[in-house]
Amino acid sequence: MSMPVSRPKRDIDPDSAIREQLLRDEPEKEAQKSYHTVLEQHVEQAAEEYLRPAGGLLLSSFSAGMDIGFGPFVMAVIATLAAGELPRSVTDLLVALAYTTGFVFVVIGRSALFTEQTTSAVLPVLSRRASVADLLRVWGIVLAGNLAGTVIAAAFIGYVAPRHGIVQVSALAAIASKLLAHPWWIILFSAIAAGWLMGLLAWLVVAARDTISQIAIVVMTTFVIGIAGLHHSIAGAVEVLMAVVAHAGPTLGDFGRFLLAAVVGNAIGGTVFVALLKYGHVRARRFNAV
Repeated sequence: MSMPVSRPKRDIDPDSAIREQLLRDEPEKEAQKSYHTVLEQHVEQAAEEYLRPAGGLLLSSFSAGMDIGFGPFVMAVIATLAAGELPRSVTDLLVALAYTTGFVFVVIGRSALFTEQTTSAVLPVLSRRASVADLLRVWGIVLAGNLAGTVIAAAFIGYVAPRHGIVQVSALAAIASKLLAHPWWIILFSAIAAGWLMGLLAWLVVAARDTISQIAIVVMTTFVIGIAGLHHSIAGAVEVLMAVVAHAGPTLGDFGRFLLAAVVGNAIGGTVFVALLKYGHVRARRFNAV
């Protein structure tokens, strides 16, 4: 009679076991995910971006740059239709609501957007699953792809839309002037606030359980950016460039001044005020129970 063979016990990494359990999000019947679950799911999603080939990441970010252009396009159409017909306050509310359109397409469509990556891509670095060099690579590719996409979108809006008769050049000028009529330091601080909101958006979208909730979060968050005239580097790039293409007043120099301050501000807002704070408050206590 043969004796049963005992198998050696495998060493189990406690953090890995906890991570797997958190990613399963159990129990799913609870109204809200725990903040540990949100962090782990956010880190896992962000880490996937580091594994994507540069070409795929570039195409995704290029698509995001074009898709986000639908927001400024609808803004210009509404501003044209409402000119002289509606009170300014009503027009401003409608234009701010139109601003959210492109963000819904990009965020729900899971395209790579720089202002989301200012928070999301930092989390794997803080979790020691990626290096700072990896982070800079992802940021550089996504930003380059986004800006290339905005050039295409802005060229279409600025050149075709006025000739098609659906947008007035004066509407393009008004939209761009709202962003450009400030000194660089105001643009910088405004962009920090916009980056903060986009970081919160990225966090809340992961925390949401269904697509309807995610859409509501995107609309609510980006509406605040739009109605307050905060400076978002990618959507704002379309807004300024479409006015440049239409010869509505702004110059490439104005665009460069805007872009530099907006990119730096968005990066600060997303990284410092969301990634570091959210990561810090969750990691302030070690996982001790699930």
